[in-house]
Amino acid sequence: MKNIALHSIHEKLGAKMVPFAGYNMPVQYEGVTAEHLTVRAAVGVFDVSHMGEFLVRGENALALIQKVTSNDASKLEIGDAQYSCFPNEDNGIVDDLLCYRLQENEYLLVVNASNIEKDWNWISTYNKDFNAILKDVSDTYSLLAIQGPKAVAAMQSLSSLDLAAISFYKFKIGDFAGKENVIISATGYTGAGGFEIYCKNEDAMHIWSKVFEAGAAFGIKPIGLAARDTLRLEMGYCLYGNDIDDKTSPIEAGLGWITKFTKDFVNARALAAEKEQKPSRKLVAFELDERGIPRQGYAIVDENKNPIGTVTSGTMSPCLQKGIGMGYVPRILAKVGTKIYIQVRKKAIPATLIKLPFYKG
Repeated sequence: MKNIALHSIHEKLGAKMVPFAGYNMPVQYEGVTAEHLTVRAAVGVFDVSHMGEFLVRGENALALIQKVTSNDASKLEIGDAQYSCFPNEDNGIVDDLLCYRLQENEYLLVVNASNIEKDWNWISTYNKDFNAILKDVSDTYSLLAIQGPKAVAAMQSLSSLDLAAISFYKFKIGDFAGKENVIISATGYTGAGGFEIYCKNEDAMHIWSKVFEAGAAFGIKPIGLAARDTLRLEMGYCLYGNDIDDKTSPIEAGLGWITKFTKDFVNARALAAEKEQKPSRKLVAFELDERGIPRQGYAIVDENKNPIGTVTSGTMSPCLQKGIGMGYVPRILAKVGTKIYIQVRKKAIPATLIKLPFYKG
């Protein structure tokens, strides 16, 4: 197990540490519900330094990224970030990722911790045709997600940059908490607003301390990965390994909006055909009509208890106070308003398909 740069801080704060993607990570501090509500109402800080970061440089950097990702990175200006995925050759997804355009011919790809090695090998295989300069800097960067409606006000004193002027999916590189060359990105996976801060490992302790000093008056708290999961699910954001994986296509997962057929990319032809013909199944969102908590792996059944799918993500929503979840069902049963049933132990609990997000703010 690897330790992230701020491991000792989390232990001192009493975090419950668990193994995750090869790292010891803080899963919760005071409790999932309290942490979740802190982010929705005020501001919280996640240490997500386990995420992977690859630098892609050179004249063919964009050409390589265009080949291996589904979204159109040619649209990126310097200072833009983009959500995308790596399609595989079998109608599945290698990983989902963020792509940042740092300079004219320099990009940063941010990938999931559990897929760092797999993603690196995937990109490297295709790079034989492009000879871009690749560098895995995952072990040198720390990443703090400062999320919540009070994030801008709480953090403004730490930077000379106008944080409120950094719009969604834009970023600036500048001073933050007394350190230079920090990436301040208006991204995050909570739907609560805020920033993601990329810094060198050696600066992480100092920045963490300054963040909590500046945020004290705003009720800032450390937040664990468990609350990150409930927050992203309330927004209907896909989690790799749950809702998307090597065997789910971006089309059936509702990620057609990041799958651009204006360019050639890995498996583009097959995915275009799937979009044209419509996928046989779709990822849907549901709310339980009665008390209960849907969990990953629970069966989705029809009124006669015939299996029609499987829950990929599920929880008790701290904001909505009801069971929510996502899962794949046949396309003909995927219409909003359709009644389905979730098999929770011996009981089939009725549920209704809804339009995302679950949490409307």
